[in-house]
Amino acid sequence: MSPIEAQAIIDALANGVDPETGEVLPSDGALGHAQVVRALFVASKALSESAQRSRLEATRPGKAGKPWSQDEDAQLLQAFDGGAEPRDLASRHERSAGGIRSRLVRLGRLQESAGAR
Repeated sequence: MSPIEAQAIIDALANGVDPETGEVLPSDGALGHAQVVRALFVASKALSESAQRSRLEATRPGKAGKPWSQDEDAQLLQAFDGGAEPRDLASRHERSAGGIRSRLVRLGRLQESAGAR
């Protein structure tokens, strides 16, 4: 079962509906207790946020947020000094263009207020 399927079931239960049949569930059972319903909504929200984080991570470049090695810094500086644009360097280094610009600021090649080259 996928997290999306699980969330649909949790949402149905939290709304007092049988996820299999669509029938309204009796209010005298466990799902009639406010704390149970609140817990189901919290679980649903957690699943939704987890799925959103997974989607964001899937779209991030492979090395985004990872430490830079001295060798990678040297390659970055050499290419930048040779005229390469941050967006092109991003692809080469598996980083975001913003990450490249931030690294170039840290290494003294760009001013912090400078935009894309």
